[in-house]
Amino acid sequence: MDLSLVNDISLTFALSVVVMIVCHKIRIPSIVGLLITGVLCGPSAFGLIEQTEAVNILSEIGIVFLMFTIGLELSGEEMLRLLRPVFVGGTAQVLMTTGLFTAVAMFGTGIGFGQGVLWGFLASLSSTAIVLSLLQQKGQSDSPTGRLTLGSLIFQDLAIVPMMLLIPLLAGRLEADLISLTQSAVITALILGGGVFLAKSAVPRIMHTALHTRNRDIVLMTTLVLCMVVALCTEKLGLSLSLGAFLAGLLLSGSEYSLNAIEGILPFKTVFSSIFFISIGMLLDISFVLENWLMIFNVMILLIVLKILAAFPAMLLSGYPVRVCLGAAMCLAQIGEFSFVLAKVGMDNGLMNFKSYQIFLASSIFTMIITPAVIGSVQPITKCFTKLLWKLFRINTGEKDNLPEASKLTDHLLIIGFGIGGKQLARTARKSGIPYVILEMNPDTVARFKEKEPIFYGDASRTLVLEHFGVQEARAMAIVISDPAAVRETVKNAKQINPNLHIIARTRFFGEVESLKELGADDVISEEFETSVEIFTRVLDYYLIPRQKIDTFIATVRHETEMESTQTRFFHKSPIPSLQDSLPNVKLASYMLEDGAPLCGMSLAESELRKNYGITLIALRREGETFSSPAADMRMFGGDTLILLASPEALIRHADLWKKRKTSF
Repeated sequence: MDLSLVNDISLTFALSVVVMIVCHKIRIPSIVGLLITGVLCGPSAFGLIEQTEAVNILSEIGIVFLMFTIGLELSGEEMLRLLRPVFVGGTAQVLMTTGLFTAVAMFGTGIGFGQGVLWGFLASLSSTAIVLSLLQQKGQSDSPTGRLTLGSLIFQDLAIVPMMLLIPLLAGRLEADLISLTQSAVITALILGGGVFLAKSAVPRIMHTALHTRNRDIVLMTTLVLCMVVALCTEKLGLSLSLGAFLAGLLLSGSEYSLNAIEGILPFKTVFSSIFFISIGMLLDISFVLENWLMIFNVMILLIVLKILAAFPAMLLSGYPVRVCLGAAMCLAQIGEFSFVLAKVGMDNGLMNFKSYQIFLASSIFTMIITPAVIGSVQPITKCFTKLLWKLFRINTGEKDNLPEASKLTDHLLIIGFGIGGKQLARTARKSGIPYVILEMNPDTVARFKEKEPIFYGDASRTLVLEHFGVQEARAMAIVISDPAAVRETVKNAKQINPNLHIIARTRFFGEVESLKELGADDVISEEFETSVEIFTRVLDYYLIPRQKIDTFIATVRHETEMESTQTRFFHKSPIPSLQDSLPNVKLASYMLEDGAPLCGMSLAESELRKNYGITLIALRREGETFSSPAADMRMFGGDTLILLASPEALIRHADLWKKRKTSF
């Protein structure tokens, strides 16, 4: 029995584990680690692989599964949510990048039109796996920059299909006469018609039968068979296996069975796509790289710079601010994994020679290696660029930003962001009679709610935008966006303009709370912390722990967290302390006195709040009039708002004082 292939794969995976651990330590994406593994295993380095043909076959299967999962993940809902970034920003980015690189390749090197367009195709694609993983690590996948980047990546995945179809035509392998065009149209109609038929009738029945067995093995094998059958059918029609796999994924993406399919296929996709990236690395000739390192370095820099220059104006067409568009363009600055697929197809069709292919491979791998550094520099570069652009803009015009006129409000609430949190806050403010203005950076959201809400398009991290919408006259600001860099900049600028502004900011991680408070945020809500509180609350509630005890636990956790936070802040700086910082065990709270509550009709002296309950009434609000330091003989009535000072535990323990008495039968 010949076990050389098993030995090759085992050795390759063992080496990849070591390389990927090293890459993880120095914060290089795992895909780059797989490419480096392939370089080390390849014939130009240690020559560890004997069965290269078998490895290439396995890599083809990896491409099939990779395309299949991309098709599965392209749901209709996601496409609708990112409609403008996908079909405006994504289309413009692919077209502009392809056009720019085609022109540079043709006029700079003197190659033909077909070869120039191939270089344009290769440069227009970016690495979905690397970019999304880095954005997720930084908590920016839901930020405006993340959404715009994701939209472009989705369109790039869609654009792979027509690119693969065009490569044989660019190579002159297909004649563009009437007969061939008719043949292509018939094949396209067969594919589309067959796809619609399978998606509507055959696939749901097949998957329903498999799922009805409640056997994971049967579901998995059914998914694999569907993927491979559709892929082989498209290959028989003269197209590629990967195109068929992509179509198979699309067939399942809109159905209720897509999650089951993804769950079953992911392990196979990971294994075989890893072999694909390793096989790509094996093609790199190290001696060629060492001999031509200067040319490869120049090509790498040219790829990154030209991709940013082409993508930046394309992103601006989506209607997002300059800072967001430049950040998205920088995120797309590397070469994508599917460019390797296209390059291989291009080489098979004679559009690339060995030297061009090696230059492309080496420069592409290096663009992937430095991607973490490029994305890590997005914030400082975009900040400096927008400041410079704004300064030049003001010098040239002498005017403020061309913003829409906002209502002349005072003592209002500024809501930054109009996602789920912003919508809930706006509805609550409207019902409570609090005047508010909303700032949102998604132009589609602004257009959709313009007639219903006081919502305006604007970047709240910019000083003049904040001034235009009256931050100096505002009473409070709530920041409910998922862009950590924009949150920090907004807090800092708003506090500089209006030191008395009360800022409530939302953040994802608890570790970001302190930095935001140091910048001037008065209250920071951590999703991580609040989720943990909600989880243990529901657990205790399920075990029928009394609600008073649960509230006491919550108050204790919050008090201990605030104490730690206060001590850390005092260690780092010592400004004039607020009341909460000076008296961390005391809480200032307001409660509405309900009709029929124990305190109704009592005077302050009769209630003996301070003596019996440890609660101090410092103010009372009645019918719009506020009575500070109320007299001892002042009586309290239903509908009064009581401003109280006490420990959190006392407020929870004696909450029945201002609540209506429960009627017992």
